[in-house]
Amino acid sequence: MFRKIGIGLGLASALLVSACVETPKTPPVVTPPVVEPVPPVKPPVTPVENPVLADKRLDTLPGWAGSDAFIALEALRATCLYKAGRQYAAICADLADEEFNSPADIKAFLITRFQVEAVPGEGMLTGYYVPDYQAEYVPTTEFSQPVRPKPDDLVVIPGSQLTPPSTAVKIAARKVGDKYVPYYSRAEIELMPATTSYYMRPEDYFFMQLQGSAFLTTPDGKTVYSAYAADNGRPFVGIAKPMQERGYLAPNQTSGDNIHKWLAEHRGPEATEVMNLNPRYGFFVIQPDRTSPVGASGLSLPPGSAVAVDPSLNPLGDLFWIDANAGTLVDAFPVYQRMVSALDTGGAIKGQIRADLYVGHGAKAGTEAGRIKHKLKMWRIVPFEN
Repeated sequence: MFRKIGIGLGLASALLVSACVETPKTPPVVTPPVVEPVPPVKPPVTPVENPVLADKRLDTLPGWAGSDAFIALEALRATCLYKAGRQYAAICADLADEEFNSPADIKAFLITRFQVEAVPGEGMLTGYYVPDYQAEYVPTTEFSQPVRPKPDDLVVIPGSQLTPPSTAVKIAARKVGDKYVPYYSRAEIELMPATTSYYMRPEDYFFMQLQGSAFLTTPDGKTVYSAYAADNGRPFVGIAKPMQERGYLAPNQTSGDNIHKWLAEHRGPEATEVMNLNPRYGFFVIQPDRTSPVGASGLSLPPGSAVAVDPSLNPLGDLFWIDANAGTLVDAFPVYQRMVSALDTGGAIKGQIRADLYVGHGAKAGTEAGRIKHKLKMWRIVPFEN
């Protein structure tokens, strides 16, 4: 870089002395520009190649576009807890490394890792919940129903050992002499004495048996969890249809709330006779320290993301897509379309296209659960093969 030197008129002599020497100048101090720190960029969902055929992609499922991505994510997380070392292992490992910034990210992750397998046919979706009920420490006229623990004489045996033999893999029985016979029916059990510290309203206890568990609030303000312990092995028989046939309830009024209300209003011999139409009987164990419901999988149940299934046909921990609509009961939600995890079982849940959706805890969940009686189609959600 060349410098320009200015010359004054009176500086000739000075110029002769310094003509060959340029006086060095102090360079100006340059302040470096302030650079604003760049915030770290969160990595996007890891892309993977998707070899799934068009008709097996998740985004072809009915209701996929409008479905809740977070319900699907909770279902997958539950499945990973139950089956982390099995068919979902690689996807569960990927899931642990992902950070989702939006519902679209979640769906992109799912679409690029899963494919669907249709389950032919049509079945039924129902709903269940964990209710809150009152309980007393001593029986009263209103709280007359003992919370019965599993009887000492109830054993579970292979169905082939029963007299007469049963096709069931396992069944509840009692021993008479050297033979195993079916365990007592509901009506027979209710005539037996009970050793317990908790008593409920009969209609509440009946619904606790249907739901499989409940939180019980005692007079001193304590809350305990009443968990399923066993059942008598008898077939489940719904009472909604006979109540409709007898004219107790209108055909489209057989919701859980309406059945419970009728039983409460007719408490005594009339309600008892109706409840005894269902011979299946559940027994319970009190767990004072439990604060969340647990399914047959041994895991806490995420509301809206967990279903009870028939484990002989649909393994626990598997993922499914449910498409359920045309509810038959008044004020029912019109449609249920979502990814769910099979985390529970139930005595009335029999068949391959049969699911019971866990909708949560408390009265509001109970109202919703009691109105779910929808036609159901199902798809298996399985990893695609690389």
